Amino acid sequence: MGTIVMAATAVLVVLGFTDPVWWLAAVALLCVYARSGRGTTSASNGTPPASPGSAPATYRAYRARRDQQAKWERRYRRERPFEARRQERAK
Repeated sequence: MGTIVMAATAVLVVLGFTDPVWWLAAVALLCVYARSGRGTTSASNGTPPASPGSAPATYRAYRARRDQQAKWERRYRRERPFEARRQERAK
């Protein structure tokens, strides 16, 4: 995504030599790109998502991720009782 934005910005700058309005369009494009978080999706509270192996940014993020994992595990045990029992015996 960043490559496309940079290419579009370069094209707008080149066009700006004949009409300065294109420079304003290039600046606006860069501002929108920077404000959107450089193409990543962000959480509802505005913090960027953490990579799977990294520590959470806040305790609230840790709790949310832990609660979601527990919810998934309960659903898995409910939907696949035989597989869940087999995995428990293997531990």
